[in-house]
Amino acid sequence: MKCDFDKVHSRKNTYSTKWDCMKDIFGRDDLIPMWIADMDFPVAEPIRKAIKNRADYPFYGYSRIKNSLMDVIISRVLNKFQWKIEKEWIVFTPGVISGVNIAIRTVTSPGDGIIIQQPVYHLFFPSIINSNCKIVNNPLKLDNGKYEMDFKNLSQLTEENERYNSKAILLCSPHNPIGRVWKREELLELGKIAIENNLFVISDEIHSEIIYKGYKHHPFASLSKEFEDNSITCISPSKTFNLAGLNVSSMIIPNKKIREKFKHTMAGIVSQPNIFALESFEAGFKDGDPWLNYLLEYLEENLDFMINYFKDIKGIEPIRAEGTYLIWLDCRKLNLNQADLKDFMINDAKVGLEDGTIFGDDGEGFMRMNIALPRPLLEEALKRIKISVNLL
Repeated sequence: MKCDFDKVHSRKNTYSTKWDCMKDIFGRDDLIPMWIADMDFPVAEPIRKAIKNRADYPFYGYSRIKNSLMDVIISRVLNKFQWKIEKEWIVFTPGVISGVNIAIRTVTSPGDGIIIQQPVYHLFFPSIINSNCKIVNNPLKLDNGKYEMDFKNLSQLTEENERYNSKAILLCSPHNPIGRVWKREELLELGKIAIENNLFVISDEIHSEIIYKGYKHHPFASLSKEFEDNSITCISPSKTFNLAGLNVSSMIIPNKKIREKFKHTMAGIVSQPNIFALESFEAGFKDGDPWLNYLLEYLEENLDFMINYFKDIKGIEPIRAEGTYLIWLDCRKLNLNQADLKDFMINDAKVGLEDGTIFGDDGEGFMRMNIALPRPLLEEALKRIKISVNLL
């Protein structure tokens, strides 16, 4: 399936958060938006057809989860990641973050510590705080343009657990915003420390199918039966197939006791995803691979184009992503404080990027860029940045 991802579609005045909230977020609406994790590509045709077909049947009442959807999830996880899961392990939620919030409340108590690895997805912070838990930071290490987990520091945090009372690790895999696809060995080491210290692992794997050549995503729970029993895995078609507005995800919870507690925690508060979201989930996982294969090709070309372009922009060094379409830009050599860096990107370069500090204090001097957009728009955005940097 060939898709014209070079075509620029107008999304203004469509109630698009990415395009129509720029004035609210950045103070102006003449930017190229490269912030929120939303792709500027039309969804795969099988997904559009599935939604249209369901819409043609004019009854939108309560509905049950179809066996065919459960089967396609089981089949996809096995085929993509060689992980055999069972039907009863799957619990649906209207989004990964709602699932993360429920998971935190399921495996911790108020006052407990939850370990995260900053810089990390910004909605992890309120998920922990709103659960009345404490953030315990195990910051990632940046060395020669690549981030690594700091296992020595993680071990020290667990040794001081009387101080932190940590009960869980919130893992981002692949990692947002730095784009790391964790190696099997790294996940095994993390899992070993978690098991030894009675830390439950909540693994957000929403970007698990946006992986570049030469890298492989390993579901944390797939690495051992012990890990499987000590984790909740969060997956969704929303990033893979550009369905964020439909609010759908599934939690894979092998541990029966944890699964029943999870369901009890969500009962009456969180509903199952709507019928159109469920149709899109099944259609994407069943028939979306031709579109996805072309998407991955296009994104990798965008990635190469962007990396090469920044070679001529002094002061900004992109961290090459191994997965996701989100790029972590090291802007520290511009010698701007964070407020001035944000102002520079908005009012000089006229691009809408994510402020690095929303991903934690370790994001000072960084910005996050979304490259899932037509190449003509990407090129125009990079030109704007280059011209503006040259004028500094």
